[in-house]
Amino acid sequence: MEDIEKSKKPIAVIDSGLGGLSVLKVLMRELPNENYIYFGDSANAPYGEKSGDEVKRITDENIGMLSEGGAKAVVIACNTATSAAAEYVREKYADIPIIGMEPAVKPAAMMAEHPKVVVMATPLTLMREKFLRLIEKYSDKAEFVTVPCHGLVELVERGVVEGEEMDECLCRILSPYTDGSDVDAVVLGCTHYVHAANAINKALGGNVQIFDGVLGTVREVERRLAAAGILNNGGEQGELTICNSSDDEDFIKRSHMLLNL
Repeated sequence: MEDIEKSKKPIAVIDSGLGGLSVLKVLMRELPNENYIYFGDSANAPYGEKSGDEVKRITDENIGMLSEGGAKAVVIACNTATSAAAEYVREKYADIPIIGMEPAVKPAAMMAEHPKVVVMATPLTLMREKFLRLIEKYSDKAEFVTVPCHGLVELVERGVVEGEEMDECLCRILSPYTDGSDVDAVVLGCTHYVHAANAINKALGGNVQIFDGVLGTVREVERRLAAAGILNNGGEQGELTICNSSDDEDFIKRSHMLLNL
């Protein structure tokens, strides 16, 4: 049964900083009637260089704050936080839907006959058992190469998504594959990387297929809200509130830039 009053409450979208804006952008396009709160935890970024326990604690605190603030659902728009904390927070906050990210390994593996797939992710994501099981599940379908991307999140946090500095960073990270000749696809296992997708494609030769898992996450949000009877089906454009844990006055400006607002 539809809960009209609850349906008008906001969806909280959380990330370690600017990365989750790549998910929010698609959410706003696909579910335009929803109200959103975006919380970027730049004070604790990058998550991918922290321990799993620390990321779990931080994610728990952030979801608790947003749940108490009236969020009807939470999207963990961060692969690292999803891998470290999703199972725990779903049990703790069982009264609200919590939707996380999963690297788009399956569609990349199925794109062709045994493709070579570069999986870009944070060091913590690549070490998590959940990720390793996902790679193992499709290891007979594709050749996977995992690439830890030190420094890439920090660039995106500064609003650098293209240009010489980004090209130099990607050249360093992807140096064995920069001619792109034997790479069929790349999986972006961090929502920050989605902002730099064009630069990543260019670094890999300009002719690779990119998978990011964002649309799949958005479809799951829609499914979960519909199942709970809390989709906002009103005719009005939803409202957006952007918050950040740091005292960086330019965060909102960079957020609007990445959202094309």
